[in-house]
Amino acid sequence: MTDTATAAGLDPATLSDLLRLAGSPGFDRLTEQIRRTQGCTAPIRLTGGTKTLDPATKTVLHAYNTDAEPGGVLRVACGNRRASRCPACAWTYAGDTYHLIRAGLVGDKGTPETIRDHPRVFATLTAPSFGPVHNRPGTRPCRCGTRHAEDAPELGTPLDPYAYDYATAVLWNNHASELWRYFTIYLRREIAARAGLTQKAAREQSRVSFGKVAEYQKRGAVHFHAVIRFDGPEGPDTPPPAWATLDLLTDAIRAAAARVRVVVPANDDYGYINDWVLTWGEQLDVQPIGAFGQGEELTEQAVAAYVAKYATKAAETTGTVDHPVGNKEALVLLDVPEHPRRLMAACMDLDEVYPDRRLCAWAHMLGFRGHFSTKSRRYSTTLGALRQVRADYRAHQQRTALGLPDPDEHPEATLLVVAHWAYAGHGATPGESWLAANIRRDIQHSREHTREIRAQLEASAEEEW
Repeated sequence: MTDTATAAGLDPATLSDLLRLAGSPGFDRLTEQIRRTQGCTAPIRLTGGTKTLDPATKTVLHAYNTDAEPGGVLRVACGNRRASRCPACAWTYAGDTYHLIRAGLVGDKGTPETIRDHPRVFATLTAPSFGPVHNRPGTRPCRCGTRHAEDAPELGTPLDPYAYDYATAVLWNNHASELWRYFTIYLRREIAARAGLTQKAAREQSRVSFGKVAEYQKRGAVHFHAVIRFDGPEGPDTPPPAWATLDLLTDAIRAAAARVRVVVPANDDYGYINDWVLTWGEQLDVQPIGAFGQGEELTEQAVAAYVAKYATKAAETTGTVDHPVGNKEALVLLDVPEHPRRLMAACMDLDEVYPDRRLCAWAHMLGFRGHFSTKSRRYSTTLGALRQVRADYRAHQQRTALGLPDPDEHPEATLLVVAHWAYAGHGATPGESWLAANIRRDIQHSREHTREIRAQLEASAEEEW
């Protein structure tokens, strides 16, 4: 068995389980379930069933129960957004984020196309310096005298770890959401001041909408990428006033970021005698977003793709782990690299000093405890709405396959669905995991092939034109 497993590239436990699954009567249905989850890494297992009834006659039109399923369970996707946990569900989340951000730029999913005429920028707000780190400053060598390669492991790590301000670094991450909140408050004030209006009058004439995502720099500091847009008083359906220009928005963003201060009080009991004053870093980038295909460097499609890319990533990109860690000893056992290990240790040291900040619980996130992607209410559609469209489409497919009437096409044909589900666990056996990985790979290859064909067709169409 060991020699056979090695030849197949599988460990004996996986091969044994895979052979068991392949010989079971429900193997085809199991494969179908896994494919429906797109190859989810840790599917949720449910038991129960549904009944579809005609409410007038109480006739059962269709009944489903998991008793006939492989293992007596129905496997559904876990829905985890983290690519490190589940690449399949993260791909779906990234796709939804792409369409959400794109809808607020080009008009789609209920947002009018006239939104393309509104002033909008792509802003990046970063953390300040906590000490010099290895980097690639253009064509010049790093401070250490070396020209680092793009994938050099030392990039982002301190030149002198003992002089690096790890405490402030993790406190900054921990308060990054507050820094953003104050930024949005000051932004509206700066807009009103530049327009020569009171804040009330500015709100009555305009609205600021945004969609943002958090990303970790290699040094372990969080920074935010945000689409910030001027709208009319009722949101994207109304045009902004004449005074709401791109230049005014850009100037207001820079002024608002410079005003933000978040003070973390000193704690004499633990030897911290000075307050921490947290601010945004000096590296503030604000770029106008151009319409797609008109020659601008920063297009709508590029911005949406960039935001979606980072919506599924977290601190594990810096070398940490993607789950909570209880103590410093575990950091050594988990083989966390030195720089992120020091950041995580700083979180644990400060947890007793500021217990309300729950730094130890968020040590694996290097102190950051906010949402990775957020948007203002009127920016565009919502993730929930996008998921509902997908669920409605699948329900329509199911009704068509079963020959049941569609309520959208036949409003008089009301159906009553009675469902009962119970949680039966999550995860997959070794053999199921192998099947999921291969199905996920095949789906990815199919998507890449489709993308290449589409790109070739578009290029061919442009040449003919």
